[in-house]
Amino acid sequence: MTTTLVSAQERMQLARDASRSVGLMTDAAKADLLRRIADAIDAEVARIVAANAEDLARGHEAGISEGLLDRLRLDEVRVSALAAAVRDVAELPDPVGRLLDERTLPNGLLLQKVSVPFGVVGSIYEARPNVTVDIAALALRAGNAVVLRGGSAAQSSNAALIDVMRGALAAAGVDPEAIQTVDDFGREGARALMRARGLVDVLVPRGSAQLIETVVTESSVPVIETGAGVVHIMLDETAPLDWATDIVVNAKVQRPSVCNAVETVLVHEGAAERLIPTVVTALQERGVTVHGDDTVQRLATDVVPVVDADWATEHMSLDVSVKVVADLDEALGHIRTYSTHHTESIITEDDANAERFLAEVDSAVVMVNASTRFTDGGEFGFGAEVGISTQKLHARGPMGLPELTTTKWLARGNGQIRG
Repeated sequence: MTTTLVSAQERMQLARDASRSVGLMTDAAKADLLRRIADAIDAEVARIVAANAEDLARGHEAGISEGLLDRLRLDEVRVSALAAAVRDVAELPDPVGRLLDERTLPNGLLLQKVSVPFGVVGSIYEARPNVTVDIAALALRAGNAVVLRGGSAAQSSNAALIDVMRGALAAAGVDPEAIQTVDDFGREGARALMRARGLVDVLVPRGSAQLIETVVTESSVPVIETGAGVVHIMLDETAPLDWATDIVVNAKVQRPSVCNAVETVLVHEGAAERLIPTVVTALQERGVTVHGDDTVQRLATDVVPVVDADWATEHMSLDVSVKVVADLDEALGHIRTYSTHHTESIITEDDANAERFLAEVDSAVVMVNASTRFTDGGEFGFGAEVGISTQKLHARGPMGLPELTTTKWLARGNGQIRG
């Protein structure tokens, strides 16, 4: 079902209008709607993969990096995973109508604070067709309409996915204008979305640091900032060799193009000779290029000399930077300087160092003895995720359904007036 051929602003008004009826849907109706969307995605997998192939072909011709191509790619397995994620969201508890606070004033006035939908959620993102489905599903489950700007790199994929989802809404008797796209307006569509204060209630950017900074700087719509992932793992002096090796390799190799993949490994100098040769070799055996300081180059072979710019780089590829630090203090200082406040982890058997790391690292997710790849809405049990917020207002860390609601106070009286 194609989107209405009107201006970007008019489409957002249509989404605004549709949000009123979506916001009143029952828990059961919203869950059923998402199951219908999942079934429609499964039924149209061949069409979706074919559309994605068009995007991949254009991406190869344009010289898009392998990391971005991996984020862009949809095959039958990934499309099936998208449908499964929608079904998972359908089974999550309804975030709307939760009683968050309740009190009765001395004059008898009953106050209740409840969760309610935002209304219209917007998202601007790059080369990530999975986000098209994830955000639409989460927005609808939380009673919101959604306006999407997915970028030119995934335009064919996004168009197919949006058409499939809008068709599922129409078949369920739900206003299909609750899912809108401004992709076909190009950059002007993105600008219109950023300036749609009053039509769009909140805007979530996902993508490169440059895209996120542009949206944060230029948007008049309130923004939930999802940040780039310059992610750190510290190997403390007591780090077990098997944990250090397995966790670092998993955090770098399992999917290097995503924001929770590790980019910098800091190694306590007291463990350098014990850990570095094995960890570096394990990474290199999986195709990773290791950028290391002088000590790392001395303890391992085929290490590329690290440069200062590497410490601030989100590689999104099979590259990792490794530095030897004198102690936990130096590691914490390095993280304060270069972290994007996404995810950091320490591998240690020293409980005091673990607790200090948890307390002092100022990131959305801080871990002990675990792979940074766990920073994910699905892994946290949220179903699909809106994004990983690195800001401190409203939402921080992996964002699920509750983060797509706001609150209002309900007051019930029996004639009270203020004296």
